[in-house]
Amino acid sequence: MPRMALGDQAAVDLLRRLVEIPSISGFEEPAVTALVQAMSQLGFDASIDGAGNAVGTIGSGTRTVLLLGHIDTVPGRVPVSIEDGWLTGRGAVDAKGPLMAMVCAAARVHPLRNLRVIIVGAVEEESASSRGARFVAEHLAQPDLVVIGEPSRWNRITLGYKGRLLVDYELRRNMSHTAGPRRSVCESAVAYWEQLQAYAEHFNADRSGLFDRLDPSLRSIQSSSDGLSESVEMRIGLRLPHGLEVESLRALLEDAWASDAKVRLSGIEKPFRAESRNVLTGAFLAAIRAEGGRGAFVNKTGTSDMNVLGPHWSVPIVAYGPGDSSYDHTPEERIELDEYLRGIRVLSGVLQRLDAAADRAGTH
Repeated sequence: MPRMALGDQAAVDLLRRLVEIPSISGFEEPAVTALVQAMSQLGFDASIDGAGNAVGTIGSGTRTVLLLGHIDTVPGRVPVSIEDGWLTGRGAVDAKGPLMAMVCAAARVHPLRNLRVIIVGAVEEESASSRGARFVAEHLAQPDLVVIGEPSRWNRITLGYKGRLLVDYELRRNMSHTAGPRRSVCESAVAYWEQLQAYAEHFNADRSGLFDRLDPSLRSIQSSSDGLSESVEMRIGLRLPHGLEVESLRALLEDAWASDAKVRLSGIEKPFRAESRNVLTGAFLAAIRAEGGRGAFVNKTGTSDMNVLGPHWSVPIVAYGPGDSSYDHTPEERIELDEYLRGIRVLSGVLQRLDAAADRAGTH
């Protein structure tokens, strides 16, 4: 099959078609199938792996570069449109834009002499399971270099992400008179939350940067009563910084503060920060300069599949992708198409520079 020509309009059309296919986390199959078909037309050896990820391989060099972005989205219908140079739609920026920029960049620079490029459109990144990335970690041979597709703007490189912990609190008791001395289940839940807030305030007392702070958030709380018993359920999310003793916090959450409540912890991801000086970051800085920008390193307060793959493989890794992450998960999710195309050019330049570096290394 002849390879698809990949000019700017074709790159925009590919992204729009992918954004038009709903892919809420856990229900990604139609979008994965479409991405596999698109990669096949672009010259990739493409298929769906055991976790449901879209996987495409192009090139046969001795050094492997893994470009992994997630294809799933959070819920919420955002009508797809292109207007005034912006593509609007759920997943446009988080993270189908960065993912398709990777696909287009790899297709544009093929063939490279020394690189084998693997693209993964990972499933369930927006879920606590991170199923797609975990499957890759378990089943893919260690690559030489890794890029995670997440929006950071075209001229910024993400080195670090905070960790995450989810806390599910549940308390059920027989009813007692409201004039009695015992707390209601709702009061007990609020007291638990306040203890966590106080702990975070103490931990954050000498930490000014958002990346270094412990951030608890009350996600939901609901109570019910049938006249004989009362219950309350509460979910808390925690963003974990470097330097936090997670096991000590776990003991407080599960035992010291819980009293007679049931507390379940899940979704644990440790914080991760990559090195800033290696062949991968050097290639990104040079490619950004070639596009007229000045590259900058950033850390993010959320989590990504870098939290899964970074600790698993001791290789150079960054997160990169065009788009403004302030639109992530919002009713106005969008990506500026000029930035998307610029991100493709940066990624193309990165792959070409990595190929040249591998060539130089091979001659010595």
